[in-house]
Amino acid sequence: MRNRLMAETKAALKAQDKQRLSALRLISAELQTRDIAAKAPIPDQDIPALLQKMIKQRRESLAIYEKAGRTEQAQQEAGEIAVIEEFLPKQMSEAEARTVVAAVVKEVGAAAPKDMGKVMAVLKERYAGQMDFGKASGLVKELLK
Repeated sequence: MRNRLMAETKAALKAQDKQRLSALRLISAELQTRDIAAKAPIPDQDIPALLQKMIKQRRESLAIYEKAGRTEQAQQEAGEIAVIEEFLPKQMSEAEARTVVAAVVKEVGAAAPKDMGKVMAVLKERYAGQMDFGKASGLVKELLK
């Protein structure tokens, strides 16, 4: 993942794609910040969760900019989201997510809303970066009523 990020950054530099380069540098900076905080490079399996968090932050900013009528900043946020999403694994469709959530609920033996934490822990461990856990949480609640 890190090698790909460096290669993409070099390619954006050579192509003089300022917006893409900026987004790639944001990813690198966030990774470096996490590495410093952890006092060691974070494992590759933790990177998708970090990228998901970055996307969530940008979507919130995008909504605020659009509401305020600041189209230039909104476009910049949308561009950053697109670049960050390139580094994530393919996202599950809603139907796939429903199937996976139902299987995990059955596997864990969850029967009541109090078991939601167990189900979410398994989902986050197995499907980090592949599903939106906000939506997954809603699906789990729906199944555990």
